[in-house]
Amino acid sequence: MGMGNILLSDEGVGVRAVEYMEDHELPDNVVLLDGGTGGFTLLPEIMKYEEVILIDATLDNNPPGTIRVIKPRFASDFPKAMSTHDIGLKDLIESASIMGKLPPIHLIVVTIPDFQPMNMDLSPAIRTKLPDIYEETLRILQNIS
Repeated sequence: MGMGNILLSDEGVGVRAVEYMEDHELPDNVVLLDGGTGGFTLLPEIMKYEEVILIDATLDNNPPGTIRVIKPRFASDFPKAMSTHDIGLKDLIESASIMGKLPPIHLIVVTIPDFQPMNMDLSPAIRTKLPDIYEETLRILQNIS
């Protein structure tokens, strides 16, 4: 599931990663979902799967384009994000956890610059990371199977 606001350039990297993967080979049991800025409204989607891979932008002290994988168990385990979906995503995880229906989550985060212009395109530096995000997703999928 790709998260992000595509109106804010690199902040939409999760959604753009899902779009990239739609044109690439994935195992038959993989379902791609554009989570956009849905946050809490995605609770039913998260709870219906045995494992979930989330892809999202983050603001941290790493150089832009840094890709990390986190296995969050609580809302506090999520790195800082910049858009309104930050609150909704954390609420989503807390709600699923409280209900006892939180599947294992693999969070792929991509560091983006602090300032994001109103632009629907990824910056060239972040766009070049889409193949790396795809490869990281494949590595996670191999370990799940």
